[in-house]
Amino acid sequence: MSTQHDAAADGRLARRAAIASVSVALFLLVLKGYAALATGSVAMLGSLADTALDVLASLITLYGVRLAAEPADEGHRFGHGKAEALAALAQVALITVSAVGIGWRAVDRLIAGSATAQAEYGIGVSLLAIATTLALLSYQRRVIARTGSVAIEADHVHYQSDLLLNASVIAALVVDQYLGVSGADSLFGIVIALWLLFGAWRASARAIDQLMDSEWPEDKRRRFIEAAARHPELKGIHDLRTRTSGAHDFVQFHVWVDPKMTVAEAHRVMDEVEHKLEEEFPGCEILIHVDPEGQIDQPGNTLAETDLTPR
Repeated sequence: MSTQHDAAADGRLARRAAIASVSVALFLLVLKGYAALATGSVAMLGSLADTALDVLASLITLYGVRLAAEPADEGHRFGHGKAEALAALAQVALITVSAVGIGWRAVDRLIAGSATAQAEYGIGVSLLAIATTLALLSYQRRVIARTGSVAIEADHVHYQSDLLLNASVIAALVVDQYLGVSGADSLFGIVIALWLLFGAWRASARAIDQLMDSEWPEDKRRRFIEAAARHPELKGIHDLRTRTSGAHDFVQFHVWVDPKMTVAEAHRVMDEVEHKLEEEFPGCEILIHVDPEGQIDQPGNTLAETDLTPR
């Protein structure tokens, strides 16, 4: 029951973070649209394009976290957690398209030698965008720490890049108009495009790990094993398999017990082990297979048969 409660609470937090992201993106879209028209800056145009894609990406995130929070059903016995990873990859695709478009526009403007105007509008809007984005990032960090949502994390990475993007717009307008350096705005636009591509590559890594059912980080696996091995009636732990789907962790492993132990006794011990593990790893779904001590199910398979119990 506590596991279901934790998952539901995490789902609500992730949904609120996604709604906050959509609201911020819509607000900034209106501001930057005006500034892009007023200044004619390619850097500001790039920032506007990025924000427009933020709106779409945030809507995808909202849908992803809502779907991921749905409980398991007959067609999805492990839940819908991977919807978050799919939403994150959709964001990565949008970021990549945005970066290519910005870079293309910047190169075109650099060749044509177009100038910017009314820097004060672009600078003012960019400063307001930075303040709003900082507030959103602070909220997202708290949600990620609580839920581990990969979709919110991808959104967080994107908004982190927005800080640099908005600062770059300010620098581009200052250098281009106040310092009179021709082409600075276009060069900053190219830098922004490259930064967005880097952010897309970085954001894709964890989403792909989830879709590929990658193992937990080694330190987390070790902590789990140490917690499981504290029960005095377990003779050994092997074939530990871990994965994460959205905000949900899944673990299965084999344990050795005294061959003379009855089924009822083994069931009691497993219940005790699961209870302790759920206290230390809330929201984790655990499956334990019991073997008599010394049992080898897959001779020669070191991944399965290696005793992982801390010594």
